[in-house]
Amino acid sequence: MAISVEVTPDDDADPEVLDLRDDISFELEEVNEMLAELIAMRADRKAKDGELLTARLGIAGERPETLAHLGARYDLSRDRVRQLHTKAVGQLIRMAQQSGHRAAAVLGTRYPLDARDRQLVRALLVETYATDTDIAATELSYLKLRVAGHPAEDAKRIAGFVTQRIAAWQKKTNRRLAKLHAFQPPATGQLNPWLDQVDWPGSGSVAAVPTTSARTVDSDDDGRGRFYLDKVGRDVRFDSGLEARLLRLLNASDSVDTFQEHPCAVTYHLDGTERSHFPSLVARLADRRVLLIDVEPLGHVGFHVNRVKATASRAYAHANGWGWLVWTGSRIGVPDLRARPVEAASEQMLRDLVARGPVHWAALREVRTKTGLDLLDFLALVLRNEWRWDRAPFRLSAPPSPPPGT
Repeated sequence: MAISVEVTPDDDADPEVLDLRDDISFELEEVNEMLAELIAMRADRKAKDGELLTARLGIAGERPETLAHLGARYDLSRDRVRQLHTKAVGQLIRMAQQSGHRAAAVLGTRYPLDARDRQLVRALLVETYATDTDIAATELSYLKLRVAGHPAEDAKRIAGFVTQRIAAWQKKTNRRLAKLHAFQPPATGQLNPWLDQVDWPGSGSVAAVPTTSARTVDSDDDGRGRFYLDKVGRDVRFDSGLEARLLRLLNASDSVDTFQEHPCAVTYHLDGTERSHFPSLVARLADRRVLLIDVEPLGHVGFHVNRVKATASRAYAHANGWGWLVWTGSRIGVPDLRARPVEAASEQMLRDLVARGPVHWAALREVRTKTGLDLLDFLALVLRNEWRWDRAPFRLSAPPSPPPGT
């Protein structure tokens, strides 16, 4: 049983590190893959449970959905969605325990039964920040610990500590947020390197910056944070510590005149289904240029669904005369990843596997064992080769061939 240690919001081990590249890895991705396999098994028995768990926990690589948004999708109250999700999680845990799934060994190594509470909370907080999953942090933390073998009471307590720490990021004032980030250099100049990565349109008129949010279904969901930003003169809502960090940066930057969170709904198509995406924010710069920005954690920019969203958002931005930027929470951006050099042996081995058909997790693990491939190298290869990377469960495949005559 874990030894209880008091964890306070001011604990000096705050996981909001400056650069996400230090906290993404294949080991963290394997945890998500194990959960995805379990959810797929549950979906075989009850499809709706699989849909609910995947959407709420962000297992497919997208940001977790709020309870209010899920309620709107299924025409249910938030409380009813919570009840259904809690029941589905319990059934998933029982199924994992009864089946002897290897997820127990993988997660048991990452969240040891003899670890102290502080150690586990720190690990779970870092994972939450690195994967931008604050909204579902309680449920994810509890599920990970239970699959790892922790008793329900311990898992609930530790997940509660995680929630307490995240609540400290969601204070309403800049003073509180600045205290949490006191170790960071002043934010005024931090945006400048990112401006070099903006994908600007060739020409055309520039549409005005919207003054209201297009995201209305769950605008007041109690899982979202909120704090006052003086540049826009109002409280601004955010979903995660990662998103809050970008908002604070924009608020402090002399390069930014104003901004609006979730300014538009962008339509995109995923495997024949029409869906809507709400880009994180739009900012008007001091030189009057405008850019649409999406917060996408570094480890998630290669997922197929997120790349489809990015393509649609880029087209929307350019049609409005705006620049387009994916903000990864790291000094490494998407252009940097595309240009990242990768050992030839690793690339050739993966190329050969993809050419023979879809690659699954066991095959990728073998490549990693033989070549030492790390996650950033893998992301670079996915982006450069336009491979399709799906999670839930893992599948890497070649892009579809273009139609004849194109």
